[in-house]
Amino acid sequence: MSAAFLSTAEKPAVLAIFILTYLGISAGRVPGLKLDRTGIVLLGAIAVLVVERLPGTEMAGFISWPTILLLFGFFVISAQLRLSGFFDLVAGRIAGQLAHPARFLLLLMATTAGLSAFLNHDIVCFVFAPIVGAALLQRQLDPVPFLVALAIASNIGAAATLVGNPQDMMIGQIAGLGFGEYVLWCIWPVAFALGAAYAVIWLLSRKSLALTTKLRPRAVPPPRRFDRGHTIKGLVILGIVIGLFFSPLPKELVALTAAAIHLASRKFRTVDLLRLVDWPILVLFMGLFVVTGAFQATGYGQQAVQWLAHEGLNLSSPPVLALFTAGLSNIVSNAAAVMLLLKTANVAHPPAAYVLALANSFGGSLIIVGSVANIIVVQQARALGIDISFRAFARLGIPVTIVSLGGLICWLAVAP
Repeated sequence: MSAAFLSTAEKPAVLAIFILTYLGISAGRVPGLKLDRTGIVLLGAIAVLVVERLPGTEMAGFISWPTILLLFGFFVISAQLRLSGFFDLVAGRIAGQLAHPARFLLLLMATTAGLSAFLNHDIVCFVFAPIVGAALLQRQLDPVPFLVALAIASNIGAAATLVGNPQDMMIGQIAGLGFGEYVLWCIWPVAFALGAAYAVIWLLSRKSLALTTKLRPRAVPPPRRFDRGHTIKGLVILGIVIGLFFSPLPKELVALTAAAIHLASRKFRTVDLLRLVDWPILVLFMGLFVVTGAFQATGYGQQAVQWLAHEGLNLSSPPVLALFTAGLSNIVSNAAAVMLLLKTANVAHPPAAYVLALANSFGGSLIIVGSVANIIVVQQARALGIDISFRAFARLGIPVTIVSLGGLICWLAVAP
């Protein structure tokens, strides 16, 4: 869509809607209403539709449907593995290694990062946090540094591939990135960030890792019954999907085919699989596509980028883009930040798109509100009676983020 379809009178109205929507996303709520970020974005999209008097087909043109379909497909793939008990089994096996806290921390972070690279990292955190947290309390170990490490590892690990989190899926689809090329370029800064995160967390928490706590775990939902056959089926299909991502086949069609196979199940009901799909995230992305698409059509976005460049903040510089992305992600949420920067920054060259994906994920570890995964871990911990304060998270998250972004900027200087 170009700016041609917007009249001069409509452009200021669209700009106002865009600003109000992003202010709402940043605040996370509207006083007096029970709106969350998804509701705020949805209202913004509806306002754009009303102001521009667009028919539904025109509004749908703003949405990157391949991104939405790819995301839906991976939600179903992750749901099948969750129902099969795979995540609960892995979390339980990790929790069985608590006799050696430093070794357990390494295993927890490595496993979390590895699973987050190929499955929805929010689901990994949702399942792992209560099982690991309860096991730590039963051992009378301080669970806070371990759970913060879980969230940080999920953020970093999700950056290793184009399917680790919704933002990377969107970047890959819109920028037309190759799956293999992305992994080869990004695996080194991700590996450095993960290793540095372990070192930082261990150094800053080595005394508290062995501290005892008097907290007792509250009631924890029983783990799902492990189904070996359906776990193998889910892992085999996931492996085939990832393998086909290296082919010219459209990624969204590959993921949808896998989802269709899981939906045609003799074991799991369709309603149970679809119940685990993160529908609010899908609605959030579609709403953001509409709001940012209309904003881009006004021409104000490009003017803002030019103004920033004139003031010395050149988003075409990868280091500047990395720092700006990480900062913005903690102000307006990583999804909203990526959507805006995809519309305004130049990601036509793969390194810029790589930086956007990595900085968005690394920046998510800064503070609690930096990513949905962090919030999930904090909420799951609270249900167990564990309080992860803003300060406790930031104490580990800030230095990890600084070191991770520093490693990324150094990699930019030597990367091919």
